[in-house]
Amino acid sequence: QVQLVESGGGLVQAGGSLRLSCAASGRTFSSYAMGWFRQAPGKEREFVAAISWSGGSTYYADSVRGRFAISRDNAKNTVYLQMNSLKPEDTAVYYCATDPLYPTVVAGGGSGTRWGQGTQVTVSS
Repeated sequence: QVQLVESGGGLVQAGGSLRLSCAASGRTFSSYAMGWFRQAPGKEREFVAAISWSGGSTYYADSVRGRFAISRDNAKNTVYLQMNSLKPEDTAVYYCATDPLYPTVVAGGGSGTRWGQGTQVTVSS
């Protein structure tokens, strides 16, 4: 059973940067796809970025493409989300997720997707 723990959230001014980390436990991390999602107050959870098990494929939501970058280090069982040029509309709780299938992560998760507890990101104007 994979467990995920996010860190790196906080308060930042618009235009600033943050890097989120998600540490995973379990032997299957390196063979699973990973993703980041976010949920703002009063809104549904939305997809942010996904990365395949090898790191060879990545995909981003239109709202973050060119500003955010997802990466992973399978030796450290960790996935990262580098967030640059942050905007107030990026304010949300950010969740890490893992699933055996990359398309499932891109599609928003499925019955086999595992989720972290989330980390708050607040961008002030």
